Amino acid sequence: MTNGAPSIHSPSDASDDAPAARDQRSGEVPEALRADVRFLGELLGRVLAESGGQDLLEDVEKLRALTIGAYERNGEASIEDAEELVAGFSLERAEQVARAFTCYFHLVNLAEERHRVRVLLARDPWSSDGHRATESFASAFAALSEEVGDDEARERVSNLEFRPVLTAHPTEARRRAVAYAIRRISELVAEHDDPRLGALARQENERELLAEIDTLWRTAPLRSNRPTPLDEVRTAMNIFDQTLFQVIPRVYRLIDERLAGADATPRQPEARAFVRFGSWIGADRDGNPFVTSKITRRAAAIASEHVLLGLEHATDRIGRVLTLDARDTPPSSELLDLWQRQRALTEELTTDVATRSPNEPHRRVLLVAAERIAATRKRDADLAYENPQALLDDLRVVQRSLVQAGDERNAYGELQHLIWQVETFGFHLAELEVRQHSKVHRQTLAAIDAKERGEGELDDMSSEVLDVFRVIAQLQNRYGVDAARRYIISFTQSTDDIANVYRLAAHALGSAEAAPVLDVIPLFETFDDLKASTDILEEMIRLPEVAKRLEQTGRRLEVMLGYSDSSKDVGPVSATLALYDAQARIAQWAKRNDIVLTQFHGRGGSLGRGGGPANEAVLAQPPGSVDGRFKLTEQGEVIFAQYGDPVVAVRHLEQIAASTLMASAPSIGERNARAAEQFADLAARLDEVSRERFYQLVRSDGFAPWFGLVTPQEEIGLLALGSRPARRGLSLESLEDLRAIPWVFAWTQARINLAGWFGLGSALAAVGDEKLLQDAYRDWPLFRTLIENVEMSLAKTDDRLARRYLELGDRNDLADLVLEEMALTREWALKASGASELLAGRHVLRRAVRLRSPYVDALSLLQLRALKALRSQNDAASIDETQQDELRRLLLLSVNGVAAGLQNTG
Repeated sequence: MTNGAPSIHSPSDASDDAPAARDQRSGEVPEALRADVRFLGELLGRVLAESGGQDLLEDVEKLRALTIGAYERNGEASIEDAEELVAGFSLERAEQVARAFTCYFHLVNLAEERHRVRVLLARDPWSSDGHRATESFASAFAALSEEVGDDEARERVSNLEFRPVLTAHPTEARRRAVAYAIRRISELVAEHDDPRLGALARQENERELLAEIDTLWRTAPLRSNRPTPLDEVRTAMNIFDQTLFQVIPRVYRLIDERLAGADATPRQPEARAFVRFGSWIGADRDGNPFVTSKITRRAAAIASEHVLLGLEHATDRIGRVLTLDARDTPPSSELLDLWQRQRALTEELTTDVATRSPNEPHRRVLLVAAERIAATRKRDADLAYENPQALLDDLRVVQRSLVQAGDERNAYGELQHLIWQVETFGFHLAELEVRQHSKVHRQTLAAIDAKERGEGELDDMSSEVLDVFRVIAQLQNRYGVDAARRYIISFTQSTDDIANVYRLAAHALGSAEAAPVLDVIPLFETFDDLKASTDILEEMIRLPEVAKRLEQTGRRLEVMLGYSDSSKDVGPVSATLALYDAQARIAQWAKRNDIVLTQFHGRGGSLGRGGGPANEAVLAQPPGSVDGRFKLTEQGEVIFAQYGDPVVAVRHLEQIAASTLMASAPSIGERNARAAEQFADLAARLDEVSRERFYQLVRSDGFAPWFGLVTPQEEIGLLALGSRPARRGLSLESLEDLRAIPWVFAWTQARINLAGWFGLGSALAAVGDEKLLQDAYRDWPLFRTLIENVEMSLAKTDDRLARRYLELGDRNDLADLVLEEMALTREWALKASGASELLAGRHVLRRAVRLRSPYVDALSLLQLRALKALRSQNDAASIDETQQDELRRLLLLSVNGVAAGLQNTG
């Protein structure tokens, strides 16, 4: 190592690890990943030594060694030793150390992502051998074909729908500048991995890596200001520009190749464009006063600009290389007619294109189409396309002409990719889905009624609610109805809440006839609302506006289910069971009423918000509740994790397609129905006991302020994570106004993760029958998914650190309750799975947790130091304002680092 500086390594490389544990760990970490982590750690060590001096690196190394030793519990170090070291740091040094560990996590995360890409690239994506049906589309299609026959399987593929909805929930703790720095480092690491790199190129690569890691280290990790809703829109656009636009046709191509089987000859694709993106970013105004009608209009314009630029460049690129001479590839009469229509539109442009493309009719038409897309973007009415269908019509004319001329390879190659992109993204990229709280609608209608009685003017809130409907109408006129037609009602509690939306739309536009097209989506979030869902839906479809819309859409209807608030309401176990029950009842209701149902899952990235592997969750759904259609929210750090890298994005979309397809297999539906019936009594017992235990905690006197003391919940509100406030109200005495995100985030930071498991231990212990539980784990997919998600959550907890956080509240009764339940849940989750340790069957995840945990411990100790100092001073005068600011900054830096280390927030 240069300058003799030590480096930050993975725990498996630490010289002071327990040898046996180290050997066991080393066997779990693949050599290529371990080499990347070691290499990046050495580079970070050099940067720290150069920037902060050798003594900074030594302090980092001391803390690293102590937390690793304490984590291994090898007797050579204890958590108390590490705690003592942290207590001796100056606040400035503590901040530097926190930043160092956070930088390390960013590097480990990108090394793991790089290794994941490495593994995926080495796989054969077309093979169905040795894979579970959810691991590849090839496996899913083969399995389904065996059950229902090839023709029926192909029909189900043609009806697939996947609707990921990007949301701006504030769970991405990194600054955008940090994310960009990480992306640049990731690209350099991929380059470094290339075996063809020569000595000089490798030396230059290392120099660039050092420079980028130095930039990462010197970049302030905390945002100074909250991002605006438009900042969040632009962040999402980066994902579209960098991966999604190119990834989507690759996914369709992958599926089409599987459907083709051994036939490798060019032919008309069978794969249909089945992905449609939605977005709440710039449209979700539930509790966010910064999302206004003007913001929504601007968000749509930004998205349209990006997709039209993408389509313009793609069309121009394909057109430029389509230099097919008319003598060898003669144009169809249909193509010649299209060229004449283009000439009638613009003589000047077509003359110029014809001059540059002599006797190349297919090229000419596409180059003019590219200019028309540009005109659409610039709003040049004379040349612009009226809608995406008009562009698709032109592209298909070109495609049919190529086929007629015998050039199927060009017809169904890049041109087909472009057609798939237009079908998927349209001219709007992602449908903006407006969301608003039912209470706001009621208040606005009351204000309208008061005004009509002559009792004053509308307030600003009510005026804004009405302006939203006017903007929806404007967006539909400009980009088409599909750009903004879904309207979601948070906390839907009655059919009146649905009728209110139509009444408001009619009032805003002057009449029901002038109102925009709306697909109103009830969102059932609380335990009581989930129970009442089918009664509300039964009345909903009798509303004249809903009945009319059902007739127009072929009786298609969406219903949204809220995972996060239901979990905060009754605990994770009861919420899981209530959601399953609601889905089953809603699916049965839809079948009785001849409704083509899409259940929209408001899942979060973390387990406490319904997170966990989406493909496994799909297969655990009630019979008939998926039926080839799957829709869910994708948010915060999950968006970047799933879609930030092209290879990973293809894999994610393939797995979703495979599991959505398999969910309609008769064997899956029969299995889930049989299990639900067989284990109905067990479900009832789990629900009853877990909910009682959860209430015992959260309904204890003084629980809300105690929760605020033992977690950094209050300080999380100071983090500029997103544009939306952390609370719906200002009360610190009640959890009702606290959003689910900071509820989960705070427990995660305290290394307790209570939102993901609390109550399950008591419930399983109350059942007490290990054989019954293991039978359920084997035969009941919902139960298995629940246990595995709880194991994932518990693996990131730490009872030593949890105890230290809980001591801050000076409530031994509540602290003991939490710790007892944590131990009980760990014990009984293992009994239910029959495993000897958590995550025994999930080697990659277990490796990731073990790789990070000692380093997260270091950051948690730094966080605890700041939190203790802030909590112990009842009299603010005892700490001067400067010191309080320094402590809060250390606390927020550690929050940022722990989020990076655990890779989930809210």
